[in-house]
Amino acid sequence: MFGSIKKMFGGKEKEREMILAPLEGKVVPLSEVSDPTFSQEILGKGVAIIPSKGRIVAPADGVLTVMFETKHAVSITTKHGAEIIIHVGLDTVNLKGEHFTSYKNQGDHVKTGDLLLEFDMDAIKEAGYDVITPVIICNTPNYPDMECQTGAEVKELDPIIEL
Repeated sequence: MFGSIKKMFGGKEKEREMILAPLEGKVVPLSEVSDPTFSQEILGKGVAIIPSKGRIVAPADGVLTVMFETKHAVSITTKHGAEIIIHVGLDTVNLKGEHFTSYKNQGDHVKTGDLLLEFDMDAIKEAGYDVITPVIICNTPNYPDMECQTGAEVKELDPIIEL
């Protein structure tokens, strides 16, 4: 009913942007991440993925705004303006890039599914680090109706966040 009323007055429902899984694994709420920066949503809302494969792909079309020198995290600004950070593991910045390989550079335009990083999960775990990977929308206030999908196993590019 409201859709037809909106059409009568020229209103158009905004299409919501989908953020897709940048890696394969089990999606869990941020509250399950043992680092308060993520679990208390200090950087923004989102999900975390317990990876089953050591690769990160672009979750949307956009620009790779930050490729950390240590390759443990990347930030993408989508073509619609969402600011996404993908942070592989907890405290993995301390590895100084060891066990990580990057395939794109800061400033590159990326397409959904482009390979951004690979990481050696076993070596990172053996070094004593948790590989849980938060996927955060840093400009959460711009998306008051944001919905996160958790509790499921996902493949790369399955929908995980609706903005």
